[in-house]
Amino acid sequence: MIAVEDFIFQHEGNQRELMLFFHHYLSNDFNLNAKMRFKIPFYDAKSWVCYLNPIKKDRVELAFIRGNELSNVQGLLQSKGRKQVSGIELELVTELPLQQISEILHEAILLDRKSPYSVRKKN
Repeated sequence: MIAVEDFIFQHEGNQRELMLFFHHYLSNDFNLNAKMRFKIPFYDAKSWVCYLNPIKKDRVELAFIRGNELSNVQGLLQSKGRKQVSGIELELVTELPLQQISEILHEAILLDRKSPYSVRKKN
């Protein structure tokens, strides 16, 4: 199985820079555990909190598993037609709204602590 760091270094430019920044930010500043799932890096506390998804045009989406349950007072989260997941498209490390992203992360981790996410299987 591929390690998160190996996955990040398979990318170039903005994507590598963004994912490397967020990998360290989520792992060190927020104490989240990184693990590859569905071929992309996921970050967990008690359960799945968020993931990094490299998307077209040299961007990365920081996506929150339970984005539909977050307040989004910052106005950054976009559902893009998804029922549960919401995310933020990121392009440059130098232009990150870190204060707002930090607020969203704190809210997502608090939600995870109160009631951890469980994968609901369809019958």
